[in-house]
Amino acid sequence: MKRYSPDKKFVVMTRDQVRAFDSWAINTLGIPGVVLMENAGRSCAELIKDKLAGTAIPRVCIFCGTGNNGGDGYVIARHLLNSGFRVGVIIVGDRNKVKGDAKINLDILEQMGQPIERLNLKEGNIAERIEAFAAGACLLVDSLFGTGLRGRLGGEYKQLIESINAQNCPILAVDIPSGLDCDSGQPLGAAVRATYTVTFVAVKTGFISANTAAQYTGEVFVASIGVEPSSDAAN
Repeated sequence: MKRYSPDKKFVVMTRDQVRAFDSWAINTLGIPGVVLMENAGRSCAELIKDKLAGTAIPRVCIFCGTGNNGGDGYVIARHLLNSGFRVGVIIVGDRNKVKGDAKINLDILEQMGQPIERLNLKEGNIAERIEAFAAGACLLVDSLFGTGLRGRLGGEYKQLIESINAQNCPILAVDIPSGLDCDSGQPLGAAVRATYTVTFVAVKTGFISANTAAQYTGEVFVASIGVEPSSDAAN
């Protein structure tokens, strides 16, 4: 894993390029998607362990969406549990919508005995519930939305993100801060203001195309998913 610096050469990719790269890794190379997810989540967990080294009883609160970004969060949770962390895992949305590789990792986590909390945004009290979930945490993990997010966020999701930002706690964003457009680097109504972003495969175009993106990404680290893009794509 490498810390991004604008004075060094890094591969930069758009949303569509990242999607094509993932498809190539799975369909051409034959790497199962669950292996890519494992590599991604483990990289995030390693950075969290590094950042919280020396904390006596580290507690991390992980907010997971119902897609593959949430799946990365379940992998993170498992690795942190294996390292003795206290972990809170919250699914934002319907657990039954979790499918494929993400469901595999959620099932593993539940079979390990990890309690899984649920947050239904339709029930209201979003700010109060986020505050309760985050209480006592040393770090929050944003594993809600990935690079595929398009269109402006609705009121409940905007409130969710603003509530996460309102906690007096460092935030690690998985691949991209939720609510930040991958290509433009502009918030889609609201975006998580991360302390750290662990992004996969390559720096995302939006991280360098908007002057304001850094206030959402924080420090950016580029992590491998087990296969590397060609260096010819580097900017």
